[in-house]
Amino acid sequence: MPRPTLDESHIHPAIRDKISSHQRGILKEVRDAVAANAVLVVGMGMNPFPKKARKLLDDAGVAHKYLEYGNYLSTWRERNALKMWTGWPTLPMVFVKGVLVGGFTDLEKLQRSGELKKLLG
Repeated sequence: MPRPTLDESHIHPAIRDKISSHQRGILKEVRDAVAANAVLVVGMGMNPFPKKARKLLDDAGVAHKYLEYGNYLSTWRERNALKMWTGWPTLPMVFVKGVLVGGFTDLEKLQRSGELKKLLG
C-alpha cells in the first residue's frame, strides 16, 4: 500500500536538490545500519520505549545494533527526516532483516507470537 507523497512534477526544479539532500547524513547512516545488521533499533534518549525494545531483544538473546539520536530537546530535525523517510511516527523504529516492523509494542507482539524468531530465520 503506497504512501502518498508529493509527486516530483509538483516540486519546482530549483528546490529539488535541497529536498533530495535534506538530512542526507542521518538517512545514510540509518540505511547503512539497516543493511549491515539483522536487527536495528533507532531511538532517542529520555524515551523509555527504545530502552524497552533493547531489553526485550537482550532477554530474547537477539543481537542488535542501536542508534540514538538526541532527546526530546535536541536533534528533532534529524529524527523528523527519519520519520518522513519511513512514514513511522514514533521512536523506536525497529528494523528486522531490512524491514521496518514498527516500534516497541509491535516488536513485543512479534516476540510473543513467535514471528520475530521466524523473521530472523
